[in-house]
This record gives sequence, structure tokens and C-alpha cells, in this order.
Amino acid sequence: MNLLRALTNLVLGTIMVTSIAQAQEKKYQIHTVAFYNCENLFDTIRDPKIYDEEWTPNGAQAWTSAKYKKKINNLSSVISIIGTDDNPSMPTIVGVAEVENRRVLEDLTNNPLLKPADYGIVHYDSPDKRGIDVGLLYQKKHFTPTSTSAHPLYIYDYSKTDKATGEKGSRIYTRDQLLVTGLLDGEEVHFIVNHWPSRVGGEKKSSPNREAAAALNVKIIDSLQQINPNAKIITMGDLNDGPYNNSLKKVLKAVGKKEDLKPGGMYNPMEKMAKEGLGTLAYRDAWDVFDQMILTEPYLRKDYNGWSFWKARIFKRPFMVNPEGQYKGYPLRNSNNEPGYSDHFPVYIALIKEIK
Repeated sequence: MNLLRALTNLVLGTIMVTSIAQAQEKKYQIHTVAFYNCENLFDTIRDPKIYDEEWTPNGAQAWTSAKYKKKINNLSSVISIIGTDDNPSMPTIVGVAEVENRRVLEDLTNNPLLKPADYGIVHYDSPDKRGIDVGLLYQKKHFTPTSTSAHPLYIYDYSKTDKATGEKGSRIYTRDQLLVTGLLDGEEVHFIVNHWPSRVGGEKKSSPNREAAAALNVKIIDSLQQINPNAKIITMGDLNDGPYNNSLKKVLKAVGKKEDLKPGGMYNPMEKMAKEGLGTLAYRDAWDVFDQMILTEPYLRKDYNGWSFWKARIFKRPFMVNPEGQYKGYPLRNSNNEPGYSDHFPVYIALIKEIK
């Protein structure tokens, strides 16, 4: 293929590319696939099945309807513009984490800023003791789910005894992994939405829990590739590990260089960003890339057959950043009982396909 020289007319998710040698214009369609940790998106209603007392009007956060509405508005203002540097349309697919239930997702998608996208929702209640789940939003005009499933992660704390059975090893209740298969403008694709176990107790001590989460990811991916070796899969989420940790490198075996990618393998474009010192969150002035988008090899084949990977980015705007104080430059999170945006910056990838 001759060198592509000009990139113009970025309108309605379509780009025009001119080839100098062939003197012809090619059109490409773009879809934005995003992930956003919504940081404690709780409604104000007490749910006796989970530990949400903090997020009620009488709780520690004094979480009123006004604060909840502001949080919804804040998140909507971000989601509505993720990836618009590359594609003026709102994201076609949005994976989310730290959402309490389907109701909060309905309130989010019904917000005036997001309403024009006409998002559908995929959500399952997970056994996480805090009551936070993952979910998937999708533009109905572009994506049609054909199957959805929640995959529980079974991990145990063997320093404790199960109260129900008296046996050694108490289950750690965490988020399920959400698998959504569907047709993206006619082509079958798969999305896995994750929120892997936290680093409570320290990174080293808790690492086996995230390695177990990665192993569950591998199991899901293998099952899809057994049916179709060319399955186009994107696994996304807040992994609570960076691209260089064992869960990503030794278990998922994600590579950061395209030349190292082999059939059946996984490509992690976020690894380069981490190497460059970028981050999606900060802790003690150290940045890391916990929020990641990882793709199977067929997305990177040079034949451009169907949807292909174009680029990946961390998304942030000045209004999403803490402007002052000890945490200046950090994501503008909830603080002082006031709703912010999130303690994570969202991430996204752009998928591209030639229009023939």
C-alpha cells in the first residue's frame, strides 16, 4: 500500500484518507470503545444486601439526591466526550466499574448529555461485599448483543475460617467478569469488562488474587478462541495492576510490542504509555496504568478485514484534574463529601474499518 498522506474530514465517525500515488480518496468508519471506573457511583437508597450505608443521606458521605445528581452529571460530561479528538461521535461501547446497580446506569444513560446516544445496558449484580459491579453501555444503532454472561471469580483468604462451614479458607467476594458478545455493525466481537481485586494488604500479598482474575480472563478468552480462532476480543477494566505486573505478563501473557504478537496472543497498547510515565491514577505521587484495554491478535492484522485497531489513549481534560492542593494534578475525585468525577482517568481505543 502506498504511503497515506492526508487525513481529513473527521465527521460523524468517518474519516477520509487520500493516497497520493493512486489519487483516490478512501473512507474509514471509526468506533470508540471506552472504559471508565466511575468511583463509587451509588444511589441514595439503602440496600440491606450490601455495605452501602456510607452512601445514604444519613451515612458518612451524607449522600443526598443533589450530590447523586451532580455525580451523574459529572460522569456524563466525561463519557459524552471521550475520544472526540479522533471521533466526534460519543463512544459506541463503554465499559464501567464501581457502579452499584442497574438503576444508576439507567440514570446515567438517561442524562441529557448521554440521551442522544441511546445507550443500552448490560449489567449483572455481583457478589462484591461493597455492592459494586461492572457493566457495559452500548449504542443500540451500532451494537446488538447476542449473548451476555457473568463469570464469578473464586478466591479465598486461607488465614481465615469460613463462618458457614467452619473450613479453613474464607471466600473473598469480589466483582464478576462480564462477557458480552454481539454484532458491531454486523461483525461479531466480544468484550470482557473487569474490575480485578484490590491491593488491600499490599501489592505482593494481594497479587495472587489478581493473577487468579487474569487466569479467569484466560479461561474466557480460550473458550471463545476454541469456537473461533480468529475471535475479536477486547478485555478492558480497572485491573489494579500495571502492564508489567505478573497478572498481565505471566498469566495473560499480554505483549506491548506489535512485532511480538503471535496468533492467539494479546496486545496491550497501554504498556507503552506506562513506559512513558503516563498514568490513569496516582498514589503517593507515583502514576500507574491500572485501566487497560487489551486486544486479541486479529484486530492488528494488516489486511484490514473488518474492524481493526487504530490507536489507544488515556482521556483527560482540565476540568477532570485536581487544580490545587496536595493532590494537584491527580484525577478530581470525590472529596470533602462533595462529588467529583473519578479517581481514575478513563481510557479508550479507536477501531477503524474501510468503507467500500
